[in-house]
Amino acid sequence: MKEYDLFVIGAGSGGVRAARMAASLGIKVGIAESRYFGGTCVNVGCVPKKLFVYASEFAHLPEQAKGFGWDIDIKGFDWQTLLTNKNSEIERLNGIYGKLLNNSGVEVYEGEASLQGQGIVKINNEEVKADKILIATGGWPVKPEIPGADLAITSNEFFFLDQLPKHVLVVGGGYIAVEFAGILNGLGVDTTLSYRGDKVLRGFDEDVRTHLTEELSKSGMTLDLGRSPTAIKPNGEGYTVDFDRGESVNTDLVVFATGRKPLTSNLGLEHTQIELDDKGAIKVNEYFETTETGVFALGDVINRVQLTPVALHEAMRFVANEFRGLPKQGMDYGDIASAVFSQPSVATVGVSEEEARNQGVNVDIYRSSFRALKETISGGQTKTLMKIVVDKETDRVIGMHMVGEQAGEIIQGFAAAIKMGITKTVLDSTVGIHPTSAEEFVTMREPV
Repeated sequence: MKEYDLFVIGAGSGGVRAARMAASLGIKVGIAESRYFGGTCVNVGCVPKKLFVYASEFAHLPEQAKGFGWDIDIKGFDWQTLLTNKNSEIERLNGIYGKLLNNSGVEVYEGEASLQGQGIVKINNEEVKADKILIATGGWPVKPEIPGADLAITSNEFFFLDQLPKHVLVVGGGYIAVEFAGILNGLGVDTTLSYRGDKVLRGFDEDVRTHLTEELSKSGMTLDLGRSPTAIKPNGEGYTVDFDRGESVNTDLVVFATGRKPLTSNLGLEHTQIELDDKGAIKVNEYFETTETGVFALGDVINRVQLTPVALHEAMRFVANEFRGLPKQGMDYGDIASAVFSQPSVATVGVSEEEARNQGVNVDIYRSSFRALKETISGGQTKTLMKIVVDKETDRVIGMHMVGEQAGEIIQGFAAAIKMGITKTVLDSTVGIHPTSAEEFVTMREPV
C-alpha cells in the first residue's frame, strides 16, 4: 500500500492549490479526481460562463456603433463555433492543471475516491494510506423536487448543448440564473427568467437588486417574478411548465439555476466520524479540521463562501497551518469582493446597507444612478448604479456596490482599499480619472 503525507480528494481549484503548495515543501502528496482537472470553475463554471458572456455581448455592437458613425452588420451567430472554441480552451486549461500537478511531484489518480477509515483512501480498486486527508470535492447543482424535474437541465449541461433552442425558461433568481438568462438573451434566444421572489439576487444590497431587476426587464428577456414551477411535462415539441398560480408556459428547454449543494456523495463518510451541517456541508473548525482526526476539508464542500479565489486562499492557509510549522491561523472571510456577470454586471465588496443597519451600525449612504458616457450618443438606455455605505461614527467605508459595465474590474481595486480601512474622507480626497464611470466613487459628496 502506497503511503502519503497528504492525500487530496478533488482536483478543483482548492485541491490543486493545496496539493501543489504542499508538494513544493517536499511533502509526499497524492490527489484523486473523478471528472476533470480544474473543477467547476474551469469546466462548467466561471471560465466557460465568462466566455459565453463575451459572446452574447457582441449582439449589441451594431446598435451601439451607429451613434459613433459605424455601420456594422452581423450576418449571424454560429453556436457550434463558440462550443468548439470554448471546448478547446477548456482542454488547454485542463492540460495546464495536469502539468502543474505532475511538475510539482504530485501523484495523480484518475477515479472516484472514498474514505475507508483510519487514514485509508480507496481509488477505484486501489487503497492508499495518508497521514492527512483533504476533501475538496466542491459543489453540485440541485433541482427542485417537482414532477418532471429530470426533464430540465442545470448549469452543468448548459455548456454542452448541441444547439440553441428558440425559447428557454431559466428558473432561479441567483447569480447563475441571471448570468445564463443574459447569455441566452444576448445570443438571440427568446428567454424567460422565472423567480419566486419579487427581485433577483436575494442577499445582495436592496438598491442593487432593484436596479438590476429593472435593467433586466428592459433587456428584451421576459422577467417572470413571484411564482414557482410545480411540474414539467413533455408536450411533443418541447415542455409545458406548470406554476403555483395556475398558469403554464410552453418552452423548448428548462434550465434550473436554483442553487448548489456540497458534493459529499460516495465519499465513504459513513466509515468516519465526519459530521455534516443542516445544508449537507462538511463541518470544519477554523483550521479546516473535520470531526475525524487527520481529515480536513475546504472549498465549496464546506459551504462558507462559494468562490474560487476563496478556495485558493483556504488551500494556502491549510498548507501553512499543517506543513510550514507556523502558528495556526484561520481564514479571514471579511470584505471579500464578488461579481455577477449579468448584463449589466454587478460587483460588491463589504456589507450591504441592510446588513449594516441590522448590525446596529449608524450609516451614511451615498448613491448615484446615471447613464455612462458610452450610452449617450449610442442611444443606450442602460443605467449604472454606484453605492457607498459609510459607518457614520468612524467615517470608514464598509461597503461598495456597483451595477454597470466593468463593475468587477472597478470594484476589485476598491476592495483592497476597503480591506485597508479606507475612510470616506480619504475617498473624497482621491482625484478621479476623467472621464470614467469609476470616478463617480470618489466624487459622491452628499449622503442621500
